[in-house]
Amino acid sequence: MSDVLEIKDLHVEIEGKPILRGVNLKLTKGETHALMGPNGSGKSTLGLVIMGHPNYEVTQGDILLNGESILEMGADERARAGIFMAFQRPMAIPGVKMADFLRHATTNVRNPERKEGEDLIPMREFRKEVKEKMSQLQMDPEFARRYVNDGFSGGEMKRAEILQLAMLQPSFAILDETDSGLDADAVRLASQSINEIGHGKMGLLVITHHDKLLAHNPPEYTHVILGGKIVETGGKELAEELHEKGYERIREQYPDAAAVNDGEEVVAT
Repeated sequence: MSDVLEIKDLHVEIEGKPILRGVNLKLTKGETHALMGPNGSGKSTLGLVIMGHPNYEVTQGDILLNGESILEMGADERARAGIFMAFQRPMAIPGVKMADFLRHATTNVRNPERKEGEDLIPMREFRKEVKEKMSQLQMDPEFARRYVNDGFSGGEMKRAEILQLAMLQPSFAILDETDSGLDADAVRLASQSINEIGHGKMGLLVITHHDKLLAHNPPEYTHVILGGKIVETGGKELAEELHEKGYERIREQYPDAAAVNDGEEVVAT
């Protein structure tokens, strides 16, 4: 049986402000889902809440991984359980080299019961694997010696996120606007890389405004979120329509949701 990540009637607030107002979504491992919507509709909030950001309050509903609630799990526990998020704006971690970060993270995900201080992946095995993944992503080997996201360009940050995805091999990956800030060539490389790494192997939730990241990752399902609710679900044709025509039809068809979409999603830091 395939792994399943299910969001049921999810209501979320931050600082007393309602952001999500009853989200329902079911993602099965091996499927690709696109999540699209205007600015302020709740896309990034949904990703952060699934990943366990502590600043958001779930006031109703549940998030289930293979039928078990994960609401009481910390972000690290959710990562060990097989959930990953590539952030829209990744944080820098000065003083921590990419290689060291990846070796510890990969060890912890592959050995969820490991206690801090216990054996890491053997260095020779790790170096071989990370070198192969970096070559696949067309990354300079020196990249592994740099501090995590410290002084990285936007494109380098996004490639670092995809490298983590390649090494951790989660069951479910949330990609929050991985295409933002990238030029056409970088978006094409990112789309191809995500396809090679995750297509058919992971459950992918691709949060995007555009169709370029979906070029090599056509979604089985496209969800439109507006005013904190998923108001419409379709196939890849829906993603194509939204890219070509925008959200005017959606706003007209779902005026109640449009009325609460004020364009100011509060994203926790």
